[in-house]
Amino acid sequence: MKKTFICCKSFVAKISLLAILLIGFSCQQPAEPRPDFVLVIHGGAGVIEASRMSVQQDSSYRAVLNEALATGSLVLESGGSAVDAVIAAILVMEDSPLFNAGKGAVYNEAGIIEHDASIMDGSDLSAGAVGSLRSIRNPILAAHRIMVDGRHVFMVAEGARQFAIQAGLETVDPQYFFDQNRWDNYERTRKTQLEKEFPVQSKHGTVGAVALDKSGNLAAATSTGGMHFKREGRLGDSPVIGAGTYADNLSCAVSATGHGEFFIRNAVAYDIAARMKYAGQSLQEAADEVVMEKLAALDAGGGIIAVDQQGNIAMPFNTSGMFRGYVVAGQKPVVKLFAGE
Repeated sequence: MKKTFICCKSFVAKISLLAILLIGFSCQQPAEPRPDFVLVIHGGAGVIEASRMSVQQDSSYRAVLNEALATGSLVLESGGSAVDAVIAAILVMEDSPLFNAGKGAVYNEAGIIEHDASIMDGSDLSAGAVGSLRSIRNPILAAHRIMVDGRHVFMVAEGARQFAIQAGLETVDPQYFFDQNRWDNYERTRKTQLEKEFPVQSKHGTVGAVALDKSGNLAAATSTGGMHFKREGRLGDSPVIGAGTYADNLSCAVSATGHGEFFIRNAVAYDIAARMKYAGQSLQEAADEVVMEKLAALDAGGGIIAVDQQGNIAMPFNTSGMFRGYVVAGQKPVVKLFAGE
């Protein structure tokens, strides 16, 4: 018995030593280093197919997306904040007539352009949002001023306009936002009155950006002209914190694009963050479940872009395409338009 006991002790000791060695070996495995910074952008999702786009259009979209990435990543590379980076990227897209935001925004039923935008800082959960702006050149700047001011989160219409003016933002004549293609689409719809509801298969040109900066902070921002031929005063998900925009350093930063009513009802941006924070899902798992399963089951077309604090990126969409791109520190920027790219 004594000999058997000694052998058992020896065996246990060997197993314990092996376990310690294995644990020590696993602890010594280098973790994937977090990149210095990450920037992800989108310019809308919907029926975006190569067969429907000319070579010139394809080239134009890619050029503006690359410009937005270059502008935002320059902020991050120089040590700027995630907040400043998402603003810089969105300004490029707001100033382009290619996207449904700023200069390229769509018309509502009354033939008027109304802009919505929001921004959120993941480091302290501060946020700002605007809705139904008509004469502020860059709505994302108005949303940012509200966030910095800190008294409110969400302001709309005339009150938001007056606040933006007092904050020193540039105002323009509404004619500045005129785009012939957008107006022609409005006229066709107005004459037929067939598009009272926004069809899922249409293109959603909302723009957005999410970023991780060198300090490890996250930020998200979204800007849009809203739904084509929407009722006057309608607000979608883009300016709604938790629906179209959300950022929290403890989970991720998200910007959405799609059929806003569904994104509001399902609190899409926050849902993704909450799945990570409370259910322990990875960014990709959470994003895929919300966009590719939950929204798809509701026939809600659209997509999201997201980044977490480790620099992981997710860009799922359940439509035929989404204007999107990203840049990771030390790597070449990537821009894609269609599914399968």
